[in-house]
Amino acid sequence: MSNDTRDIRSRPIKRVIIAGGGTAGWMAAAAISKVLGGVLDITLVESEEIGTVGVGEATIPTLISFHRMIDINEQAFMSAVQGTIKLGISFENWLETGHRYIHSFGFSGRDRGATGFQHFWLRGRNEGYASGYEDYCLELKAALQDRFAHLPRSGTNYAYHMDASLYAKFLREFSGRHGTRRVEGKIVDVLADAESGYITALKMENGDTLEADFFIDCTGFRALLIGKTLGVGFTDWSHWLFNDSALATQTTAVRDAVPYTRAIAGTAGWQWRIPLQHRVGNGIVYSSRHISDDEAREQFLSSVEGEVIKQPWPIRFKPGQRQQCWAKNCVALGLAGSFIEPLESTTIHLIQRGIVHLLQNFPQVITQPAIDEYNARLDEELQHVRDFVVMHYHLSDRRDSPYWREIAEMEIPATLRHRIELFRETGTVFHVPGELFGENSWIQVMMGQGIMPKRYHPTADAVSPAELQHFLDEIRSNVLATVQRMPAHMDYLRGYCPAPRP
Repeated sequence: MSNDTRDIRSRPIKRVIIAGGGTAGWMAAAAISKVLGGVLDITLVESEEIGTVGVGEATIPTLISFHRMIDINEQAFMSAVQGTIKLGISFENWLETGHRYIHSFGFSGRDRGATGFQHFWLRGRNEGYASGYEDYCLELKAALQDRFAHLPRSGTNYAYHMDASLYAKFLREFSGRHGTRRVEGKIVDVLADAESGYITALKMENGDTLEADFFIDCTGFRALLIGKTLGVGFTDWSHWLFNDSALATQTTAVRDAVPYTRAIAGTAGWQWRIPLQHRVGNGIVYSSRHISDDEAREQFLSSVEGEVIKQPWPIRFKPGQRQQCWAKNCVALGLAGSFIEPLESTTIHLIQRGIVHLLQNFPQVITQPAIDEYNARLDEELQHVRDFVVMHYHLSDRRDSPYWREIAEMEIPATLRHRIELFRETGTVFHVPGELFGENSWIQVMMGQGIMPKRYHPTADAVSPAELQHFLDEIRSNVLATVQRMPAHMDYLRGYCPAPRP
């Protein structure tokens, strides 16, 4: 036991325990050991017997920044995790059956002065000399043609598809090199100080007691520390996000990987397809109120391509967020803190943001202002992501099943309604600095799902028709010429980061 007799609330933080491995635990261990390993004793506790959810294998571009922060080599990482490139998400059957659009990671066109490109495109469209909005985005056109290359001056915005279990293994080795100690075993009890309620130690199945000053809860939906021990409540968002179940599996690859995730809407949810170098990650996310588990499984297995490598494993979840992601001396990351279904691949990003905010506010001793600031920032980010995901459902024109008819009748958050109506009426996107999804993401999804603004900004009328046509034509031709110089996606990766066969 500790010899420090000071009140636990005033002790300097020297020992950190991460409870749980998986993506969340090992991302936390990697970042904290790299940044603060010289001043902290870091232990990660996990059990090989407890599997991870393993739903998310698709990421968004912010992971590149995370890797740069901790000096992870991209080629080594991609080879280790069977990685491929992701330029965006192909949304199929969302507006209506048979319709497709891509939400890409790129920027469309370029702004003029203080006015967004979409306003000039809207005028050009009205006057007949603008082509489809996709023609003005490099990443979107490259995705459609299955091409990719790193361009000078970080000219391509991209993310990754990866094997989540291999990623955890990769980070486990990285964290070990930077001083993280791994303890194998099951947690059977969480001990807390009777007076303050602060967590003091984890009791292990083998009888050991592991003490620390600060704890990070990465125990998934069980939330053993933040929920079960500290009693922090969970805000349920299932009135906006109906899906509560998933099945996931892996299949052999039957063709070269495309540089985008596929999100295919069905009658009671949607399916994902995430192509890696030598296999494909597949899943179905659905509402158990609208389709039975057996029906979902049959529908899912009848639609996958390739040979099923392992039988689908079920996942139950509740969409929502922990009312506080930081309480007392415990921070919850990953599924212990929040879960928004993987439609826009935000799970790993939200883990990352939790880690980065923690590092930015990491205390010598725990103070309430630091806790309040952390929770406020995470709350804002979670609500922003929630609204963006809810928007995909709300803007669907589908009415072909009880699931879609019920979605059509649901009330949406006021914050989301404001964004949609502002764009519908003016072509303008309301955006708060620091939000995950930028203006072009909102534009691509709203227009992809049928919203065409009624008006554009008057500055678009300040240029002559000839000048506007030249402006649009130049952007479109530059995008097309750049894409045509790119190699095929998998041809590029075979030379850049070939992965060993499993």
